[in-house]
Amino acid sequence: MNETLKNLMGRRSCRSYKPDMIPGEILDQILEAGTYAATGMGRQSPIIIAITDRETRDRFSAMNAAVMNGSGDPFYGAPVVLIVLADKKIPTYLYDGSLVMGNLMNAAHALGIGSCWIHRAKEEFESAEGKALLKELGIEGDYEGIGHCILGYEAAEGQPAAPRKSNYIYRK
Repeated sequence: MNETLKNLMGRRSCRSYKPDMIPGEILDQILEAGTYAATGMGRQSPIIIAITDRETRDRFSAMNAAVMNGSGDPFYGAPVVLIVLADKKIPTYLYDGSLVMGNLMNAAHALGIGSCWIHRAKEEFESAEGKALLKELGIEGDYEGIGHCILGYEAAEGQPAAPRKSNYIYRK
């Protein structure tokens, strides 16, 4: 099996991270891979906010937990959070942002970095605090939060894939 297919079939979500920061050159490669995701008509509707600052990361963690009426860390201790948003004026924005998330997670796996998609970005950026954070970052426009791609070194070895369901593929 070729390396790309091994990577696609071997990636699993990680929910336990070491506190070690990802080197900048590795993070840059993951981010660049995200920018090469397919987008409807090549419009590139998504944007990525890369958070490596602990204070900012913890602020987003608290916002995300509040959406669930919780107080724990929904980012499982991951030191890096990549937030994908997409321009709602583009009809394919949700699909475009989802493909960016997939590229980010697959690139991370290929580079030995654990990842997981954490939801509730939509709710975060619909809030007054989320809108203020976008303004603080100089981001203007009508963006919807698609997801958080948390990244870090895995604290424990990942589990093998569960067997695929029997009715996953239909052929004619």
